[in-house]
Amino acid sequence: MQPDIQTEAPARPARNPWIALAVLMLPVLLVSVDNTVLSFALPAISEALAPTGQQLLWIVDVYPLVLAGLLVPMGSLSDRLGRRRLLLVGGTGFTVVSALAAFSPDATTLIAARALMGVFGAVLMPSTLSLIRNLFADSTRRRTAIAIWAAGFSAGAALGPVVGGLLLENFAWGSVFLLAVPVMLPLLLLGPALLPESRDPAPGPVDPLSVLLVLLAMTPFVYAIKTAAANGINLTVILCAAVAIAAGIAFVRRQLVRPEPMLDVTLFARPVFSGAVTANLLSVFSLVGFLYFVSQHLQLVSGHSPMNAALLLVPGLVVTILSGLLAVRLVRHVSPATVVSIALLLNAVAFALVAITGRWGSDLLLMIAFALLGAGVGAAETISNDLILSAVPAHRAGAASAISETAYETGAVLGTAVLGSLLNLAYRTGVELPVELPEAERAAASETLGGATAVAERLPEAIAGPMLDSAHQAFDSGVVVTGSIGAVLMVIAALVARRTLRDAR
Repeated sequence: MQPDIQTEAPARPARNPWIALAVLMLPVLLVSVDNTVLSFALPAISEALAPTGQQLLWIVDVYPLVLAGLLVPMGSLSDRLGRRRLLLVGGTGFTVVSALAAFSPDATTLIAARALMGVFGAVLMPSTLSLIRNLFADSTRRRTAIAIWAAGFSAGAALGPVVGGLLLENFAWGSVFLLAVPVMLPLLLLGPALLPESRDPAPGPVDPLSVLLVLLAMTPFVYAIKTAAANGINLTVILCAAVAIAAGIAFVRRQLVRPEPMLDVTLFARPVFSGAVTANLLSVFSLVGFLYFVSQHLQLVSGHSPMNAALLLVPGLVVTILSGLLAVRLVRHVSPATVVSIALLLNAVAFALVAITGRWGSDLLLMIAFALLGAGVGAAETISNDLILSAVPAHRAGAASAISETAYETGAVLGTAVLGSLLNLAYRTGVELPVELPEAERAAASETLGGATAVAERLPEAIAGPMLDSAHQAFDSGVVVTGSIGAVLMVIAALVARRTLRDAR
């Protein structure tokens, strides 16, 4: 490891780093809200722009595809050009493109705008976590700041439905994109005064081939996961996976032989670093997979409005924040391996409760399960991100932050793809539909619980009632399967964390 040298001194030091942290949290909340708020706007977008099914899929998918592919290159670039500079460039671009997306005249324009949002999101996100490293030199204060940063992601994901429901109840679909303007303006106005600049004092040259290779590794990989979840394993999935693996191997080999690599891949040979990245990924996997289920159950099975369903998750959100802050105090007396492994076991208990909910059904059990999950995610995310940042010298914080956030995005994709596809498969297998249902409506009702609910609204009660009962039972049987699998995966993750992080201090 290179010596932990000091980055260049900022011209204007942060007098109050906590105010600077509050400004940094704005893009974190915005990007995480954006991950869940769009799904509520899709019906309105479909009505206004009349996209094809493929275009509608790309409106959703192009943002995380571009974001995942560019996080590592942009994290490395922020180390070279300056993290505050990249944060402000990314924030400006994200705000402008979001405003343009809100007034897209057709689906093609909206897809292009979403792709550009992914580019600028990748520019600004690695800087948020790496600047925390420079704002808080004291390890305890830094862990507290990271706990708040990690809670911001969880808060944004849970707030997305609330924000989406409120906006779409009163405004057009473009309002979900215009949200970026009031959120990002304080960052752009206050950031230059509050945030110190920092960069690698001796950066190597930019390596375009490495950038291309990481794009070819991450983007087809994420696309393969999404396609396999929707359509099963086919030739497209196999080809994308093959390209991703080949590009990943070529990228690693290139980093090992270059005197100034874009990413120090030897970090992954350290059990603590690789274990922390894995814990980070699996924590997000559990959170997003849980939200995929619970948002549908509360609205479509329990019958809550989007706003009320999201409000039921607020206690778990509070627990997430408190858990991250408590973890900062715990690691003074308990090893990181113990804290992270117990946190992942709490996730396992939460998924076990989800399986019980699928069998008997209880909104109270779901709220308890989300609170337990929030406790686990808050603690695991805080400690794993701190271990990732601590594993590298300060002048490489941007690259380390990019790895952490790439794990976050990959975990989010896997959470929906793996648990969501298993849930959808169980639903399709178990639902029984009336024989007199027209073919088009049969296709919609057989795919998802949401489709069955929409079809039932147009049917006579004598037909709709039994069909909805069957759909709810099929959905809940899938919940038993996915909850059980999630619990087993989290137990395995806890064992892996206990082993890989045992030397962490």
